[in-house]
Amino acid sequence: MFVLEEFSGPEPILVGRLHTDLDPGSSKIKYILSGDGAGTIFVINDKTGDIHAMKRLDREEKAEYTLTAQAVDRDTNQPLEPPSEFIIKVQDINDNAPEFVDGPYHATVPEMSVVAIIKTALPNMDREAKEEYFVVIQAKDMGGHMGGLSGTTTVTITLTDVNDNPPKFAQSLYHFSVMEDVAVGEPVGRVKANDLDIGDNAKSSYDIIEGDGMDVFEITTDAQTQDGIIRVRKPLDFETKKSYTLKVEATNIHIDPRFISGGPFKDTATVKIVVEDADEPPVFSSPTYLLEVHENAAINSVIGQVTAHDPDVSSSPIRFSIDRHTDLERQFNINAEDGKITLATPLDRETNMWHNITIVATETRNHSQVSRVPVAIKVLDVNDNAPEFASEHEAFLCENGKPGQVIQIVSAVDKDDPKNGHYFLYSLLPEMANNPNFTIKKNEDNTLSIMAKHSGFSRQKQEVYLLPIIISDTGNPPMSSTSTLTIRVCGCSSDGIVQSCNVEAYVLPIGLSMGALIAILACIILLLVIVVLFVTLRRHKNEPLIIKDDEDVRENIIRYDDEGGGEEDTEAFDIATLQNPDGINGFLPRKDIKPDLQFMPRQGLAPVPNGVDVDEFINVRLHEADNDPTAPPYDSIQIYGYEGRGSAAGSLSSLESSTSDSDQNFDYLSEWGPRFKRLGELYSVGESDKET
Repeated sequence: MFVLEEFSGPEPILVGRLHTDLDPGSSKIKYILSGDGAGTIFVINDKTGDIHAMKRLDREEKAEYTLTAQAVDRDTNQPLEPPSEFIIKVQDINDNAPEFVDGPYHATVPEMSVVAIIKTALPNMDREAKEEYFVVIQAKDMGGHMGGLSGTTTVTITLTDVNDNPPKFAQSLYHFSVMEDVAVGEPVGRVKANDLDIGDNAKSSYDIIEGDGMDVFEITTDAQTQDGIIRVRKPLDFETKKSYTLKVEATNIHIDPRFISGGPFKDTATVKIVVEDADEPPVFSSPTYLLEVHENAAINSVIGQVTAHDPDVSSSPIRFSIDRHTDLERQFNINAEDGKITLATPLDRETNMWHNITIVATETRNHSQVSRVPVAIKVLDVNDNAPEFASEHEAFLCENGKPGQVIQIVSAVDKDDPKNGHYFLYSLLPEMANNPNFTIKKNEDNTLSIMAKHSGFSRQKQEVYLLPIIISDTGNPPMSSTSTLTIRVCGCSSDGIVQSCNVEAYVLPIGLSMGALIAILACIILLLVIVVLFVTLRRHKNEPLIIKDDEDVRENIIRYDDEGGGEEDTEAFDIATLQNPDGINGFLPRKDIKPDLQFMPRQGLAPVPNGVDVDEFINVRLHEADNDPTAPPYDSIQIYGYEGRGSAAGSLSSLESSTSDSDQNFDYLSEWGPRFKRLGELYSVGESDKET
């Protein structure tokens, strides 16, 4: 069955009619409809089988409906035949205009394009002239015939850039000036070649292609601004060259071969750079100096000379000096006018072979212009040290040694450093040239062998032999020294191993062995320990007994911390005011003896008016007592302590008590807390002693 969409008549539209062959025309048959939209969209007349569409249909929402119809007995509802399935299709009408789904549209077309889906109406469209175009496009259905519907959309067409423009300098000649003392790598100026293109098409590279400063300057490209930055490549010198002329070229990096016929995509400009004079520091003739001097050079002798000049046109005179931080011992001086370095103190190569100092050159017209140069001074060697033994040798000679046996091999050292190395000569003293006991022999390795002339040496006869040896070098002038070799006669085993040199030689004749000596020494030490212990015990017995009972306070000194008034006491007295002024100055009068001088009695003070500050009153009395040596008692210490006000414990002073000690009860001290526990115990003990 078919039904037109969007039908909106006054009555439901008849879709179709169902009829069964079993219907004789009586009213006993009933038609039933089920399926998509049955009862809501589609309704069937149960007597006639007519199907009506109750609502307006839209094919774009649902194109067809599948329904099932069946004929049943009206009385029993029993089916008279199997159900039949049929389809109702919604027929389309032109009720929707064409729509552009993704509109409005934005398209890009390379400039200078020839072919496109939307064709360009003008040839060689230039993005630099106009970049965007707006086009309205209409779409019609039914082939554009009468009665058809239409829709429109907007297309924005943007011309994309191509590299069709060369870079162009804003000016053909640039002028820059730079100081001659500018550092290498510093910028001198900027040049800019403008390009009408954008993005990568506008990027350019800069080069110096001609000029007399191609090796002095360089140009680089600023990636952000596309400027050409001219920098100093080598140091400048106004006195040598005052100006430079360069030819700079800017070239596009990305060239489009389609437009290469449009001309060279590069441009050139001339750059003139003027070097301005600057006040430069002095320049030394050499960046470093190496001087040599013999260690025996005379004081004030000239070691060498440094030279410097002012490179400026004014050519200021130069003064030289030594940086004393590099010559703390002031071993060298320099002539301020000509730069000659002289020796101030003697040199010793063996102590310090190299001296590194710094020479300072200063312009006399401008003291801020200063240059420094390192000077290395090498101290050359002269033969001023005699050779000597490398160490203090002590040779050991066996009593059972054989004639010609080598006793010791000794070597010598020399602090000097001759060019051809050391060569030593050894000899005995002239008066001992015919030594009956020993002889010497020089070895090829510049050492000396000491040999015995005979055998039968005995410790009892002579224990030690001293052999003076003269050691000479071959320097100019030759130097020599005499070193003495000590040779001890020792007892050795049959293999020549030294066993004893001097101790056993004196012990064995009296028949005592080494073990016996150790036993005797141990007994002596034990006796000394016993004597020391005995004396110590006797001293302890003579000392008087000291009472250490904590409960016995008759002779003890009890120390406790006096608690102040706490946070409430804001008017506490400064204890510094109670200090003895004479004690502060280092003078304390003697109060343990009666003074020799008799002073006049003190004059009585006027009555103190009511309301005077107690602190001030105590200070006055304290000052009088400290300065009156006649005031008794002579064996007491007067102490005043102002306790302040506000303490929860009250005052501990007995001066404010109106009762005697015998009438006071100190049980309340135990209630003041752990700080006064010990004090309460002491006073309670005193009370109990009185009652007993």
